[in-house]
Amino acid sequence: MSGVDRRTFLKAGAVAGAVATTTTVSAASAAEVAFQHGVASGDPLPDGVLLWTRVVTSEPIRWEVARDEDFSRIVKRGTTRTGPARDHTVKVEVHGLRPNTRYWYRFRVGDVVSPVGRTKTAGCGTELNLGVVSCANWAMGHFAGYGFLAQQDLDAVLHLGDYIYEGVYAVTPELRPSEPPHECVTLDDYRRRHAQYKTDAHAQAVHQAHPFICTWDDHESADNSSSIGSPLHDPATEGPWAVRMAAATQAYFEWMPIREGKVDRSFQFGELASLTMLDLRSYRTDTTILGAEQRSWLIKRLTTDTARWQLVGNSVMISPFKIPPAPGFPSSNPDQWDGFPADRELVLRALGDRKNTVFLTGDIHSSWACDVPFEGRSVASEYIVTSLTSDNFDELLKVPPRTGSLVLEAQIQLLNPHAKFVELDSHGVATLKVTQDEVRFDWYYLANRKDPNSTITKAHSFRTRHNTAQVERVLF
Repeated sequence: MSGVDRRTFLKAGAVAGAVATTTTVSAASAAEVAFQHGVASGDPLPDGVLLWTRVVTSEPIRWEVARDEDFSRIVKRGTTRTGPARDHTVKVEVHGLRPNTRYWYRFRVGDVVSPVGRTKTAGCGTELNLGVVSCANWAMGHFAGYGFLAQQDLDAVLHLGDYIYEGVYAVTPELRPSEPPHECVTLDDYRRRHAQYKTDAHAQAVHQAHPFICTWDDHESADNSSSIGSPLHDPATEGPWAVRMAAATQAYFEWMPIREGKVDRSFQFGELASLTMLDLRSYRTDTTILGAEQRSWLIKRLTTDTARWQLVGNSVMISPFKIPPAPGFPSSNPDQWDGFPADRELVLRALGDRKNTVFLTGDIHSSWACDVPFEGRSVASEYIVTSLTSDNFDELLKVPPRTGSLVLEAQIQLLNPHAKFVELDSHGVATLKVTQDEVRFDWYYLANRKDPNSTITKAHSFRTRHNTAQVERVLF
């Protein structure tokens, strides 16, 4: 766990564990062993990767990593155990692998074998291909976009937050009812919600196909969360915020293919690109979005890294966003970097003349390509992926897509000339291709988020050329 109040969270975690009820998800006897939540991998390094699964058993769990799908060339193997203390989830850190290389992996309990997963180590190559996704609300749609990414040739999938949603949302009726059928507050609640998401066939497919590199946003805990609370958390009825945050954190690290203890971390893809993943919730207070320690670490990475491209996994929008005037609405969103101008100024000023920084962002359920402005010039690029299923502007406004939002898009671009592309309605995913000459960001939109077999179509493409810090449309 990382954060401003680390010791408080750790102490509260012990309390949360003590008061949490025993999870009821997928209880099974030894004779009913099953890998009901699939397999996953994550946090790829040049020499290794993390493997994940969940299985309810007291028996030893064997794991194998091979160079081929038939496992005729096994290169690593071992055994591990799990239990109720970690909700029967399994994590294995595998090292001693080759960089930039595909591997296959599986788990075994007795004669029961898990699905076979495919993963890839990080390393130096001539290009880097990432899937990019954010804001997947189970109750509001099916995860067909995950299924699309599972079929692509990718090095990894970048998840920029809101992997789960903690609430029960006003969809009448819910397309897919949430489990548990109430807002998540306890450790058992968060575990059950994560478990539900891992039963989705498209989610299982994309995890089985590619390693994930994740950060969290607010809905992994509570709306607009920070180290000191959430506007939707009521201590009088829901208990201390630190206890709830500790519960959400524990469940996240149990259920996600991420190394234990830290969300802010970095990855290296040879001399081509570095990737810095930010934690914009754990350190956040009323005055800082980063916290002093993470801010210093980020600035040092951005100013000393020698890779050609510096990619930043960033859960909320860093570009300034003036909201068109409307009765009852604020002029800016304080939950984004706009609410923390001092932190943003320090980071952007540190970039100096370096023009190959690209922020990759989720959160706001819409598609954007921005020149990140600072003191009259663009110092970085920002690409924002739309929501996979969570309500977009047309749904919030209760109008048909590509109608009322068109006026709002024009107003946004008039007030925010650095926003070179804004699309407020469509759901989907994105891909990012990094080469020596450019970073290219492609949006793919779902025809219907409520259809588990929805078609998906490439809709828009932008790029940033080397040493320009400017986005430009690409025709295709």
